[in-house]
Amino acid sequence: MRVVIAEDSVLLREGLTRLLTDRGHEVVAGVADAEALIEVIGELAAAGALPDVVVADVRMPPTHTDEGVRAAIRLRRDHPGLGVLVLSQYVEEQYATELLAGSTRGIGYLLKDRVAEVREFVDAVVRVAGGGTALDPEVVAQLLGRSRKQDVLAHLTPREREVLGLMAEGRTNSAVARELVVSAGAVEKHVSNIFLKLGLAQSDGDHRRVLAVLTYLSS
Repeated sequence: MRVVIAEDSVLLREGLTRLLTDRGHEVVAGVADAEALIEVIGELAAAGALPDVVVADVRMPPTHTDEGVRAAIRLRRDHPGLGVLVLSQYVEEQYATELLAGSTRGIGYLLKDRVAEVREFVDAVVRVAGGGTALDPEVVAQLLGRSRKQDVLAHLTPREREVLGLMAEGRTNSAVARELVVSAGAVEKHVSNIFLKLGLAQSDGDHRRVLAVLTYLSS
């Protein structure tokens, strides 16, 4: 896996680099601001060497507000095949929703505290690089909490909402079953019911799993 890291904290940037390289992945560039991130991705793309994934802080210089997430949104638009995982100190619903709008493939939003859980963090980076989704449980909880006000969730049972939250974190059916201590067959039934109640027609299974959580966030 080839990675570009955008983080203005030298300590965290070097720490992320070490975590990934120690596990056999290649960090091809590390930058400290959004402008440099856009520039290095453009250069790599022009050379036919686009990385698999970008790991970027939501807030970066010069204003430390939304430069990182804006750069991430731009990169997703300009390079649809590029995985993007953003890190944030705390959940910022507006940024999360904007980032997740449109295509949901190869996208992640994690709190920085999650980096301390090394295996989970590296697994999330790999999942996003492969076109999957990795959402922090706190992000899912807040977005789902707000979305429960929408009529689209009115027909979901409490258990189906619980399954939906775990799905949005990028968990497989077997992982959901282990978390809820139920059978895989029970989870499959819940997932089918969620798709049906949210009006998601038969299509690519992985895509529907994410859309089941995200399609109504912008409604």
